[in-house]
Amino acid sequence: MFKKILIANRGEIALRVICACKELGIETVAVYSEADQQSLHVRFADQAVCIGPARSSDSYLNIASIISAAEITNADAIHPGYGFLSENDHFAEVCEVSHITFIGPRPEAMRLMGNKDAARKKMAELGLPVLPGSGVLTSLAEALEAAQQIGYPVMVKAAAGGGGRGMRVVASSEELPHFFATAQQEAQAAFGTPDVYLEKYIASPRHIEFQVLADHYGKVVHLGERECTIQRRHQKLLEESPSTQISFEVRHEVGRQVVEALKETGYTNAGTVEFIMDENRNLYFLEMNARIQVEHPVTEMVTGLDLVKKQIEIAAGQPLDISAETVSLRGHAIECRICAENPETFAPSAGKIIGFNVPGGLGVRLDTAAYAEAVVPPYYDSLIAKLVVHGSDRAEAISRMARALDMFIIEGISTSVPLHQKIMADPDFRAGKFDTHYLSRFSRNGTG
Repeated sequence: MFKKILIANRGEIALRVICACKELGIETVAVYSEADQQSLHVRFADQAVCIGPARSSDSYLNIASIISAAEITNADAIHPGYGFLSENDHFAEVCEVSHITFIGPRPEAMRLMGNKDAARKKMAELGLPVLPGSGVLTSLAEALEAAQQIGYPVMVKAAAGGGGRGMRVVASSEELPHFFATAQQEAQAAFGTPDVYLEKYIASPRHIEFQVLADHYGKVVHLGERECTIQRRHQKLLEESPSTQISFEVRHEVGRQVVEALKETGYTNAGTVEFIMDENRNLYFLEMNARIQVEHPVTEMVTGLDLVKKQIEIAAGQPLDISAETVSLRGHAIECRICAENPETFAPSAGKIIGFNVPGGLGVRLDTAAYAEAVVPPYYDSLIAKLVVHGSDRAEAISRMARALDMFIIEGISTSVPLHQKIMADPDFRAGKFDTHYLSRFSRNGTG
């Protein structure tokens, strides 16, 4: 087992990794920007190293500074968390060259899964269903021809994309020239490459993902699915497990397909295989995230497994001590992402937290790095907390989340708590009637 792990991240995920390390008896190193000097991950780590100014490019994305911090503190492994460098195959390679274990998949697996077009092709070869689509397109003429073959509406998607960037819905050939160029420009700005491809657009989809763990000895286990359908501009706001749309038989069969596909690729560590579900409940492979997910706590709540500990144990060379037969989903879990932003306009809300009351009680978990008098900086993602509840069934989980949200007080900044309160009270949400457009309709109806 590792003696010391450096966490190349900030906020709640950095604290989450510190918690896992403490339980495993592993020392931790926090890295922080000048803006995060008073952050809790700095306080609770065994050591802390400042790696640069507030801007991410000068600190949390600065590979040289992070590797230097690992070397001067004698860390023998790095956990990247999610976001920042977590899916950067170059960073994983630099760790290898520096004889520091990267707690995640191999660089070649990250390269494959990081390119959506390549990942689609590979998963189709391995038997997973994929939506009709094209390869990477180099010209508008190619795009027009491909769209005609696929059939409108289509989605233009960045091959190296994520977070909804470089994505445009196109309803007709007249719209394609503008949206094709816009998606290319956005992809270039966000990911450093203009590569885009087309995919058949599903009008009323749901977003379902399967959590997997894979060790270095060929063992792959899936831990069931998460429902991640409620989103704003392709950014998830609320997740739950299990999904009301997935039967035991479908879970077993799709899980088997996912496991077999990842065995063929030689994938290791934690990963999430994401699917889009159409109106007839057909699932199609969307992409794979080669890292721990923001929403991993809902899987932990229904399985009783610590996924971050499993990541560390796998990276240390330990075999998985679980199997499909030993993993069962118990009850229902819901996670609300609490962001520092206006709940109606979604405008970021940086500033000092002047009042802070944490909800508690049976089945309530809060992952956060926020506290009273903490300053939420304007430089990073607006996520400040993840409120997670577990109940014996979905109805109890919803009631428990509504109660916990009512007891969650954050003063001094605006947060998304009021929006989540309204979602919990909405009859359509309670009945499980929603798709990825739910939030826009919800807002138009005057309830959001």
